[in-house]
Amino acid sequence: MKRAADPYRDLDVIDSRAPRFNQATIGMLSAVAVATGSWWLLAILAAQLLVGLTFGRRFCLPCIAYFELVQPRFGEGPLEDARPPRFANLVGAVFLSAATAMCATGFATAGAVLGGLVAGLALLAAVTGFCTGCEAYKLGALLLGRPFVSCPLAPQPATRTD
Repeated sequence: MKRAADPYRDLDVIDSRAPRFNQATIGMLSAVAVATGSWWLLAILAAQLLVGLTFGRRFCLPCIAYFELVQPRFGEGPLEDARPPRFANLVGAVFLSAATAMCATGFATAGAVLGGLVAGLALLAAVTGFCTGCEAYKLGALLLGRPFVSCPLAPQPATRTD
């Protein structure tokens, strides 16, 4: 399979299906953590998001699963700007970290609410494609006067199929 962008080197763009796969993973595991009261799972999810944001997609377990197992079988989806999903991951990591801290300090209900919020929004994004964190990034760019370009790839020359 020929990829238009290398998932581990071309960090300005991402296959549009990869964030949805990540959101589905985070959403399902967050929901399991909240339903079972396993706050340590929220901590692992927060740590995984932070590791991926800090060290790149090579260290993000859902990213590796998508790029190595799913994408080769179904092909690469349309490329999109990687900044909004990266911001959404940062927001998710902050909320999951806060949920973990709440649960660890005896505020289990507040932690469950934060974990449930992450689960609900991540699953909403995975199912519908509406990513609250991505939309917040775009709104922030608009409010700061920075033009938002949906895909930083230069226009590719059209290929002829004569």
